[in-house]
Amino acid sequence: MESTTKFYSLNYTNANTYLFALLFIAGNMVLPQLCHLVHLGGPAMLPIYFFTLIGAYKYGFKVGMLTAVLSPLANSVLFGMPSVAVLPAILVKSVLLAVAAGYMAERFRKITIPALLGVVMAYQVVGSLIEWALVGDFYLAAQDFRIGIPGMLLQIFGGYALLKAIAKR
Repeated sequence: MESTTKFYSLNYTNANTYLFALLFIAGNMVLPQLCHLVHLGGPAMLPIYFFTLIGAYKYGFKVGMLTAVLSPLANSVLFGMPSVAVLPAILVKSVLLAVAAGYMAERFRKITIPALLGVVMAYQVVGSLIEWALVGDFYLAAQDFRIGIPGMLLQIFGGYALLKAIAKR
C-alpha cells in the first residue's frame, strides 16, 4: 500500500505556510470538540494530533510546527482543553509529531502505512518518555498506549486515506 505524491516544504516567508497552518489549526480545534462529545473521546481518539500529522507530512516541517504549537495553545485558551497541567506534555508530543512527519515525508517522498506507523510510534514512544520525566508518573505518561490506540489507528489509517486523497494537489 503505497502512493507517491507531491510534497511541499514551505518557508516561513511564504503566505501559504500560514494559510495552510491556519486551516490545520482549525481542524485541530474542531475535531477535538467533536471527539469530546463522546465519553473519553479525547483521550481515546487523540484528535489534537491528527491535522498536525497531515500538515507536516504534506506541507513540511514549518507548517507542521506552526500547527503543532498553536493548536494546543489555542484549544487550551479557548476551551480549557488541554488543561494547563498537561499542556507541556501535549506540546512536546505535538512538536515531536511535526518533526517526525516532516522528516519522514522529506526522507522517503511517499505515503506508506509503515511510514505513518513509524511517525506515530516515534512521537508516542519518545513523547511518553519525556512526559514521564515531566510528570513523574509512568501510568499517566502511558495513557495514550492504554486508551489511545483508536486514536493512533485513526492517525495511521485516516492519515493515509486523507494524504492519499490530497496526493495530487
